[in-house]
Amino acid sequence: MFRKIFKHVKKLPFSTPKRYVHEIPEHVKDVETAGNPPFSAMVQYYLHRALQVAEGDLIESLKRHPRWSEEKRKKRVKDVIKMMTSIANIIEINFPILRNSGEYELITGYRAHHCLHKLPLKGGIRFASDVDRDEVQGLAYLMTLKCACVNVPFGGSKGGVRIDPKKYSSKELQSITRRYTIELLKRNIIGPGIDVPAPDMGTSQREMAWIADEYMKTFGYKDINSMAIVTGKPVFQGGIRGRIEATGHGLFKCLEQFVESKEWMDLIGLKTGFADKNVIVQGFGNVGQHACTYIVPAGAKIIGIKEIDGSIFNKDGIDPFDLQDYYTHKKTIVGYPKAEAFQGELLEEPCDILLPCAKEKVITAENACTIQTKIIGEGANGPTTPAADKILQERNILVIPDIVCNAGGVAVSYFEYLKNINHVSFGKLTKHRDKEVITHILKSIQDSLKGANIDVEINPHDDLNYIMECSTEADIVASGLSLVMESACRGIKETANRFALCNDLRTAAYVWAIQKIFLSFEGQGLSL
Repeated sequence: MFRKIFKHVKKLPFSTPKRYVHEIPEHVKDVETAGNPPFSAMVQYYLHRALQVAEGDLIESLKRHPRWSEEKRKKRVKDVIKMMTSIANIIEINFPILRNSGEYELITGYRAHHCLHKLPLKGGIRFASDVDRDEVQGLAYLMTLKCACVNVPFGGSKGGVRIDPKKYSSKELQSITRRYTIELLKRNIIGPGIDVPAPDMGTSQREMAWIADEYMKTFGYKDINSMAIVTGKPVFQGGIRGRIEATGHGLFKCLEQFVESKEWMDLIGLKTGFADKNVIVQGFGNVGQHACTYIVPAGAKIIGIKEIDGSIFNKDGIDPFDLQDYYTHKKTIVGYPKAEAFQGELLEEPCDILLPCAKEKVITAENACTIQTKIIGEGANGPTTPAADKILQERNILVIPDIVCNAGGVAVSYFEYLKNINHVSFGKLTKHRDKEVITHILKSIQDSLKGANIDVEINPHDDLNYIMECSTEADIVASGLSLVMESACRGIKETANRFALCNDLRTAAYVWAIQKIFLSFEGQGLSL
């Protein structure tokens, strides 16, 4: 099933690159050198920078319309670019809740829709004290690009509520979540065929279960697909196994595609493979924690972790399973010496792989010159500013961008969405049949050999045994995620080589996404 989703990947109708001068808008021109640019402007700058590479190719692709003049092709591309670089809509809502103290508090929430080239839209909901219109808008841009990059048929959206969830009780958070849901539903902003939220910073399965329950008991009580209102739900409420660790797992699979490539490791002077590579993780939340559980068994060593309240360090490598105890209880790890203090900032310590997995704009022009790593895997959304990105490229540090590294979550969210609208779990109908087919094929071969007087017993080897048993929902999801990340990374590598972008993987990833968004828009028969 998953292979059918990506069968079109190598069939994009683009020919030899031809460069045109795409104008970067005035409001984002200064972003390239800004120390702390607005987040939305930062993402838009990356998008326009990639359009400088891609625009000529988009114009060339329209030669499939032989009666169109060159001028008409250019105009068509520019008009589609206008839609691609604009927010479709963004809403700010304010509503009161009753605190446990008996006082009322006015809560502010947001939801942004970026690109409507595909429906439904997809984007998380974050609860954080610094959520604002600019951040939500920028994250909506990223979601569009992220979905296109990994070939998931969603448009991009994002939402948030401006609160510090640690300062509210569970009862208060439930009131906020349900009221926020109702406010969006009243405006027809979210829905299984409109916009499907998911967890983000400050939210989890719990909040998604509250949203689904609120929808099913109000606006969605007649909707057979009501369970698909959100993804990232608990498994017993229509969620999917593998969703919690999906973003961290996807980050690992993405790193693997480059770390195991001799071509790309030769470019930065590293040996292939994870063996003996030192890793520093900035942000040990859901993404960083689960990424570690895959990276360490692959042979890498976690030598440093930075949390909001400090860092921990062990020269012999840190076991992520022990780190889970640290993350949960905030105490010294059993069996390891007391955490050593770094001399200076953690991000500037020597390592082979640096994983920023917390928030945006943690790598800036101020620290980009002193970062001592060979590879940066952006597990967070927008952790690198354009000014820092330029410095890192000049220093030959390979930056694997967020729109692919952080896309594991939305890929598995798509699988959950399919499960909800198909109303059946993956593997439930085919598990025993697939195993029986393989067993009978082996028996048939054995019987045929016996008929030719060759008396041998044919037994499945370990790899075939694994395939025979790999039929649970979790196994199928993990297999599908691997295919998604391999396909996306292959496309990014080919784009980087085709446009001679060298180590600028961010532009390559954006161009790879832009081409597919453009095809979707242009193929809809829009009257431009």
